[in-house]
Amino acid sequence: MSQDAGDTNRPKGLGVFEKYLTLWVLLCIVVGIVLGKFAPGVAEFLDGMAIEVKGAPVVSVPIAVCLFLMMYPIMVKIDFAEVLKAGKNAKPVILTLVVNWAIKPFTMLAIAVFFLGTVFLGFIGPDAHDYVKLPPGGANWAVGREQGKGVVVEIDATRPEVTVFDGKDTETVSLSDVPVHRGRTARLLRVPLWRSYLAGCILLGIAPCTAMVLIWGYLAKGNDGHTLIMVAINSLTMLLLYPWLGGWLLGVGRLPVPWEALALSIAIYVALPLVAGYFSRRWIIAAKGEPWFREKFLHVLTPVTIVALLATLVLLFSFKGETILSNPLTIVWIAVPLLLQTVLIFALGYGLAKLLKLSYADAAPSAMIGASNHFEVAIATAATLYGLWSGAALATVIGVLIEVPLMLLLVRVCLRTRGWFRPAAAGG
Repeated sequence: MSQDAGDTNRPKGLGVFEKYLTLWVLLCIVVGIVLGKFAPGVAEFLDGMAIEVKGAPVVSVPIAVCLFLMMYPIMVKIDFAEVLKAGKNAKPVILTLVVNWAIKPFTMLAIAVFFLGTVFLGFIGPDAHDYVKLPPGGANWAVGREQGKGVVVEIDATRPEVTVFDGKDTETVSLSDVPVHRGRTARLLRVPLWRSYLAGCILLGIAPCTAMVLIWGYLAKGNDGHTLIMVAINSLTMLLLYPWLGGWLLGVGRLPVPWEALALSIAIYVALPLVAGYFSRRWIIAAKGEPWFREKFLHVLTPVTIVALLATLVLLFSFKGETILSNPLTIVWIAVPLLLQTVLIFALGYGLAKLLKLSYADAAPSAMIGASNHFEVAIATAATLYGLWSGAALATVIGVLIEVPLMLLLVRVCLRTRGWFRPAAAGG
């Protein structure tokens, strides 16, 4: 595959939003915590604007709008005609697919279970709980019903003492420990907290990157043509594999698997922007020409994804602020398995590329695509399945927090090891 394949649309490197993404996320944590502390009703009102399925709130409309704005700019950049070029050099494509779908999800599950369920369990709290949404159709479930490792509970915050009833016992809790505001009652699913974090890690582990990887591949001086092809292929394979593999792995982790909500989240957050991006791209190029599309339209869209992401994070941390303040090391417990997973998958992909005798230009993006995550989809899915306030959603955000500095480090590793690989053949 020629290195020139992607030269017509080479990324320009990290812009101010991408370069300082970790800083923006930290600022969102602060803003979200302040919002949750001094104006808790704002986040509650926005999250309450939801589309219901079988009596259960499944899709928060404000979050859906933000997440569509995250995904559309990514999808409209993809030229799916590039997929047809994959057959010219199938070896790096096959390597990337195998690492992304046959290895990465299972190593993420194993690493997260080991650290969250064993090594850090004493710090997280073996008896600590999280309260997540009931799945579609679960509104009529009886209090006390068991679902995986979860149990349906009734939370009553209408009295001075906030209580949680699990069908057998009534427990008094702090209002900050439950996602229910004063004066309200709610029926939710209570699950072990570490398993909620595990759910977020799983959703990250099965979401191969389709956005920032264009930047990582460019900075590593990789083959842009291969990267563009894999972005297109990953977007298509996610439609088929993400809900089924995600549901199966969540079930292995003894977590509730709301299949309808999982399929709906992929339809809304992947299929809808993918279709909108495909057709609008064709229409705009036909009407205005490709130079205008690339130089004007995409330039305007560039910051939209990051701004929408940051708005979502502010809402998320308005719910989780108390958790972070009371136990700031929560971020560490979640970050460690995510960091180790990223390094492991990068090393595995890079090493296999060496064994397969790929050129450096193909090896670097192949390793980068496997190592990085599509955190936009992971955040969207976690919020849809378990709630914006859930530990699962928090875990996906920690993925955002560590990805940029870690991937920049791995780019440096690639550049310093270019001599390990054969040079790309001219014209092929």
